[in-house]
Parts: sequence; C-alpha cells; structure tokens
Amino acid sequence: MSITVEPRTAPRSTPGTGVPDDKIPSGPLEQRWEKHKGQMKLVAPANRRRYSLIVVGSGLAGASAAASLAEMGYGVRCFCYQDSARRAHSIAAQGGINAAKNYQNDGDSVYRLFYDTIKGGDFRSREANVYRLAEVSTAIIDQCVAQGVPFAREYGGHLSNRSFGGAQVSRTFYARGQTGQQLLLGAYSALARQIGLGNVDMHPRTEMLDLVVVDGHAKGIITRDLVTGKVERWAGDAVILATGGYGNTFYLSTNAKGCNVTAAYRAYKRGALFANPCFTQIHPTCIPVSGDYQSKLTLMSESLRNDGRIWVPKKHGDTRPAHQIPEDERDYYLERKYPSFGNLAPRDIASRSAKEVCDEGRGVGPGGLGVYLDFADSINRLGEKTIADRYGNLFQMYERITGEDPYRQPMRIFPAVHYTMGGLWVDYNLMSNIPGLHVLGEANFSDHGANRLGASALMQGLADGYFVIPYTIGDYLAREGKSEVTTDHDAFREVESQTTERVDKLLSVNGRRSVDDFHRELGKVMWDYCGMGRTREGLTKALERIPELRDDFWNDVRVLGANEEYNTSLEKAGRVADFLEFGELMCRDALEREESCGGHFREEYQTEEGEAMRNDKDFTHVAAWRFQGDGIIPTREVEQLHFEFVELATRSYK
Repeated sequence: MSITVEPRTAPRSTPGTGVPDDKIPSGPLEQRWEKHKGQMKLVAPANRRRYSLIVVGSGLAGASAAASLAEMGYGVRCFCYQDSARRAHSIAAQGGINAAKNYQNDGDSVYRLFYDTIKGGDFRSREANVYRLAEVSTAIIDQCVAQGVPFAREYGGHLSNRSFGGAQVSRTFYARGQTGQQLLLGAYSALARQIGLGNVDMHPRTEMLDLVVVDGHAKGIITRDLVTGKVERWAGDAVILATGGYGNTFYLSTNAKGCNVTAAYRAYKRGALFANPCFTQIHPTCIPVSGDYQSKLTLMSESLRNDGRIWVPKKHGDTRPAHQIPEDERDYYLERKYPSFGNLAPRDIASRSAKEVCDEGRGVGPGGLGVYLDFADSINRLGEKTIADRYGNLFQMYERITGEDPYRQPMRIFPAVHYTMGGLWVDYNLMSNIPGLHVLGEANFSDHGANRLGASALMQGLADGYFVIPYTIGDYLAREGKSEVTTDHDAFREVESQTTERVDKLLSVNGRRSVDDFHRELGKVMWDYCGMGRTREGLTKALERIPELRDDFWNDVRVLGANEEYNTSLEKAGRVADFLEFGELMCRDALEREESCGGHFREEYQTEEGEAMRNDKDFTHVAAWRFQGDGIIPTREVEQLHFEFVELATRSYK
C-alpha cells in the first residue's frame, strides 16, 4: 500500500526527446543474437591492423576485451590507473560466476538463468540483452577452463557448483573464495600474451581524465600519468570504457579505494547518456562498520549464505553472547519470511530485512548494527574440515579483521554499498549514444535492472569482453571506416587545455579541509538519504545539501603537493570533485523514480508487508540522463522496456 506524501519541493527535470535506437533485433528471443551477428558488417582480417582501439580499464571486461581484440588483429592501447592490470577491482570478487551449464542436473537452463536475472532485477532490464548474457554464459566457463582457471571440482573431476541468492538451482562456478582473482589472472594471461607480442600497448598508472569527441564521434581520450603528472592525448578509431562502477560515491563501500566514476562521468559531460544512476546495490554480507576511522568496508562472500544461517535475537535489546541465546529465542528471519529461498534471498531483500530487524532494536554487536551469520549447524552436520575447504580463506580474513573465530562463534554482518547497476546507456551493440564510444561491464547499465543477482557481475564482464564486443565493434568500424583524426586536431587541444585548467584549479584552492573530509561528508549524505531507504523528503534534503558541499569543496579544499609529481592527494581530489556532481544526479534520479524496485526502495511505495511496490504503468522504462551544462538540471530521456517473453509479475521469493 502506498503512503500519501506531500508534493515535491525539488525542481523537476524536463523530459527529453528519448534515447537513440537500441538496435535490438526482432524475432524469437533465442535466435536474436545469432541473427544479429549474421547481419553485422565485418572488418576483414587483413584490414584490422589499420584500426587503433583505446580500452580504458583492465579488469575482467577491459582485459578480456583488449586481449580478444588484439588477438583478432586490431591495434590496442589499454590504460589502467593501477600499477598492474592484475590489481583491477575484479580481483576482489569472491563467490563465483554464473553459467547455465546444468551440471547438477537440477533443472537449470539458459531460459531459467535469463528469467532469474530478469526477475532478480525486478523487471527493469531489457529482455534481449539479458537473454544474450545467459546464452553466452556457457562459453565463458569453457574459455576460462581452457585458460587454466582452477575452478573447484567434484571428487570425480567434474566442475563443482554452488547456489547463490535469487536462484533455486546450483549454477555458480567458483574457486573457493577467490573466484574474481583467478578469473582475472586468466584474462590477464591472455592480455599479457598480446602485450608480449606487441599487439597491446599497455599504459599502467595512467588515468583517463576526459573524452575527446570529434564531429559527434568518440575519437580519443586525455590522460594523466600518475607518476610524472604528464597530461597526454591519445587518438583512436573507437574508445571502449570498462571502468567499473560508482559505489565509492558513498565513501564507505566494498570497492577498492581507487574505484571512481571519473571516466564515465567525463563521458556523460561530453554527451553520453547516463542510465538509471539511482540503481545501486547494497550487499547484505559485509563486516559491520567499526569506527569513524574506516576508509572502506570488507565484503564477506554471498557464498557463505549457502551454509550459514542468518538470525537475530527475538527479544529487543538482547545483548547476551550468541552462545547464551537458546534456539527458541532466535529469529531466523529470512527463513521465516522467505521459506522458498531462505538465507539465499536476493541481495536487496536480504539487506532490507537486516535493516528492519536492526531498526527494531534487535541488531547485534556495537551499536546494534549487525546480524549473525552462524555456521554451527553446518559444522555439526558436515564437519569443520568441509567448511574450511569451502570457505577457509574467507574465515581467515574475517578473523584477521575482527579478532573473532567464525568456527567458534557466528560472524557479524551488515549491509554495505557494493555494486552499481546504473551506468552509461548503451545499445545492443554496447555502444553509447556517442558513436564510437563503447561501454562494457559494470560501467554500462544494460543487464541487471534494479538489482544484480550474486555471481552475475563476473559473468557480464567476461561476456561483454570475450563474446560481445569482438563482434559488435567491427560493425561500427566497417561502417565508419578508418579515422583520419590525430591528436593535432583542435578538439584534442581544447579538451587537454580544459583538463589542465581543472587540475590547476584544484591545486590553487589551498583551503583548510582535506579531500577525504569532503568525501566522507558526501558519503554520509548519500547513505542517509539515497541508501537502503529513500524518501522524497530525504532526497530533497540531499539535493539541497550536495550543491552547498560542492561549493565548499571548490572554496575550501586543500590539495597537497604539485602536478608534476606522484600526487595521490590530487588523484583523490579530481575523483571526489566528480563524485560531488554525480551524487546529485543519483539523488535526482531516485527522486524522479516514484516507485520501489530492486535496490531502489522508496519508503513511500511499499506493500503492507514492507515489500517493494513497483509502478509498472509509469516506470517500466530506463531513465537516461542527458547533460545540459554546469548548474543546469539535466533532461531525463526514456527508453521504454518491452516484455514479450516474460510476464510482468510481482516479485516474490516466499
């Protein structure tokens, strides 16, 4: 039941003219990708060496794309701000990667993975893109096994699977709690081979600061060498962004500290549409905050919910140690509320449920901001060795951080910002509305709707890099031909000049407050008003406070050091400056979407049982924002979502 609320006070955006053609092919769903590949134009092998491609990012999406395109014969330049491609944030993924292999013979199929993903995203994603993702998932596993990725195996040698949230089958392939690391090493080995052959020109410790658009097409980027401070121009026939998500807008998140929105946001300010920025995912299985000194949070893999049971005391304010609380005084609330899925309810639902019991005063640990993840039953049933074989490295990590032994007492967990489903708008070819600018992995919006199912991020990154972009980018290049634009073009000089001016401005403020101080304050505003629960009143407050904070930043930030040197303070300042603009876009998108769906929970729109209440009549669409200028409210474009093969239904995991 929705709650009556007062009219909005924040200014509305004006509707735009709509998004470009999504290029989704027609016909039976299961034939669309094959049909599309057969209709695309090709670049002949002998001609590919004439083309130069820029890949920004070297995580799973970027490394797989750069390696695949170089293997095909294209000239590739790959940029990453880490000192090695092996340090991309993909390495932090723990639990696994989904694929519809049906090795467990439990009823899985490409269609079931497709449907689970559509449903998990609360029916806010494209059917065609999601079906393609499910379809190519099976090839990803074969590719990675061939590269030597050490997936877990059954006693007989077959690849093992486990369950993840939002599914009733076991389709998640894993390498203990290090799946992202092992997959990234596989992609990195392919990339390193192409670097060794001279087909990829690798640029580590180099950050993209802006996009160069010539005659409406993406033709290059401007970068800063993070060691020397040198600002440089790079031209290419096409640009591929694979730069991850924007979860660090919240300051505290499970992302690596370097993760940022700059590349995507710079593209947005050059004309690329930004789709569904308010769709952010709160992961339910994170080690709780322990103090104001923290700069990031640590994730505990969702795979732990296979064998761990989540509970809180039934009695409010019960501060007894876990072992002193008898079974009949424990509330296994996910098993109670969602008997069909239990502890493997999807992330958005599990996170909100944890928040509810903590808000009721039944949370555990310091400040009551935690719930128990208890392995006692599984250890008694399976033995400590089996649990150690499955999750040993995760248990070690937890004990090192908390000083508590999860074999002897339950883990304490609480929701935290993790993944972002929004991103730059792309068509079926993964190309943005700026021709030539392609966007892969978490940096685009295309596959997860309003909530991502666990173990689907790695699947999307590798699908985009290995099995989609190698086909679709050829269509663009074949149609446009070889670019004659060089870095001497006036557009490059102009963008480089603007980039240098911005860097100089950051260094010249010479205020009193540190970059981290501003970032921490922005994060609190975002978490309080655009986090797990959102209201019109709170979002309106955020839209008033963020511009004030942004003005304070440009008048009172203190950036240490100089440009012509290794300067982490300057790095952070540029990223936080973009967060301070992008956070406003996120809040505006959340305010305009007057419904609850997936990770976007507007408290005004919920059922009597506290579940998300969608508004399919008005919001079965993608909201894509178009930049109109600094200080001007962006326009909100709409791509209507059409469901031909699944029925829009109230999402239920009971």
